[in-house]
Amino acid sequence: MMGRIRIYFIVVLLLLLAGSCSKEKLDEINTDPTKLTENNYDPNSLLAQAQLKYANLGYYQLLYQSTMMQLLASSYYYYNNGDKYINIGSFTDYQGRIFDEGYADASYIREMQRLAKLKDPAAYQNLIAIGDIMYVLVLQRITDTYGDVPYSQAVKAMQGIKYPIYDRQEDIYTQMLNDLEAATAQLDADKPAPSADLFYKGDIVKWKKFGYSLMLRVAMRLTKIDAAKAKLWAEKAAGKTFGSINDNAILLTDASSFNSQNGTSLALRTYSDYLEVRWSKTLIDQLKNTNDPRLGIIGEVPKDGLAKNADQNLSGNTDPAVQLGMPNGFDLQGGATDISHSPDYPGGTGNGSDFAPLGKYSRPRTEMYLKLGGPIFILSFAETEFLLAEAKVRGWNIDGTAKLHYTNGLTGAIQSLAQLDPLAAVDANKITAFVNQNPLDESNSEKALGTINTQYWVATGTNFNFIEAWLNWKRSDYPKLIPVNYKGNVTNATILRRMIYLSTEVLNNPQNYKDAVARIAGGDVLTARVWWDK
Repeated sequence: MMGRIRIYFIVVLLLLLAGSCSKEKLDEINTDPTKLTENNYDPNSLLAQAQLKYANLGYYQLLYQSTMMQLLASSYYYYNNGDKYINIGSFTDYQGRIFDEGYADASYIREMQRLAKLKDPAAYQNLIAIGDIMYVLVLQRITDTYGDVPYSQAVKAMQGIKYPIYDRQEDIYTQMLNDLEAATAQLDADKPAPSADLFYKGDIVKWKKFGYSLMLRVAMRLTKIDAAKAKLWAEKAAGKTFGSINDNAILLTDASSFNSQNGTSLALRTYSDYLEVRWSKTLIDQLKNTNDPRLGIIGEVPKDGLAKNADQNLSGNTDPAVQLGMPNGFDLQGGATDISHSPDYPGGTGNGSDFAPLGKYSRPRTEMYLKLGGPIFILSFAETEFLLAEAKVRGWNIDGTAKLHYTNGLTGAIQSLAQLDPLAAVDANKITAFVNQNPLDESNSEKALGTINTQYWVATGTNFNFIEAWLNWKRSDYPKLIPVNYKGNVTNATILRRMIYLSTEVLNNPQNYKDAVARIAGGDVLTARVWWDK
């Protein structure tokens, strides 16, 4: 698939697709696509397109990562892939979507850079550098999901490379870190800024912080496999990362255009999803057990009865005392795994044809999470501060104490919810009290790592950044999730460690695909581990 992307025609195609991007940035492009040339096309538009596509995942992160990380739970059958680790029909196609969509994003970025270099490399210096940072952002998600993937030869059909090799993940990580260092150094606030930047509106100072924050995340992925390299690069990034939630990388979607609407919100507004997707018991119990103020912010219990459960204009009950998470691994099929047989099942609401079997479980708050123009989190201050806290616990040369970075992370994670919607704002005194009641215990380093990474999981989960929650869980082994054991599961009742390669690669790039699979211990299966996940 990736090897056959028709880069030669990408400029024309992207103009036709421009309507799917931010209207504010792209609607001014009125060039007749039949008369489009390299000279009259603005490469800035490709940045916006790549950013939107990278961020707006919808089902690509819902059907697996959201539920297998026990952040959400669902009784609906096509969520069984992640909730219960079973393969259901055509929905297995989603295992390859990060690969397929990711390389499409990468192709936009490389074409953007090609056009920029062709037109005026000096004037587009910042755009070209941001392209390299974006390329690492995209490729890290791909390689962390699958393992060995094309990097050095990726999206080079114009250069005659139709069948790119799958680089070893160890080599990809070395190159990503080097690429980030070079690209971030090239950013210059005195040079022209990109004009269609959906993350930071061309703010180069924020892009520098983003580059170093991404460098920190890339570095910390290596803690299990190469702690020395992780330390080296984390120390390079430290002190230059995000300074507050104002630096959060967030993409605003556009409710007025179907192709630019928030894909996750759109998916969860589907009738079956809206009725059967709930917050997981694992997450809600975590918030309850720590008296977390987010409990009364993120969830709502629907009004009684099926009809009111389905009415997206009816707000639910946000009282923390009534919030209840749904256990993963149950269905509505009437058998032994029916939700009615789960421990402590609270019963449903309504009667007869108006009965809602999941009516007492907490769903993501509609006003906050299901806005069609709602923001999408890319990388946050809270994430970087938790990673810096971990680096400090590991004894690395990081300014500030582990307690300070942990406090910053926990505070920032709660504050950032107001960036999803103002109704999620939490009083500063309540945040301070919560942080003081839940300090970082450094008496035992493993306990401290568990606390930090559990809060990373909460932060990314409540920001609906489910893929990152999964990837950091693989790296840190926290929180200690208890897998479900549903009949017919394909992982021997273990949580998925990777996704299976895009199915068409065996036909389109057979030899390189086979070489990569041969290097995977256990083969191209969901239970195999990528190089750094040891």
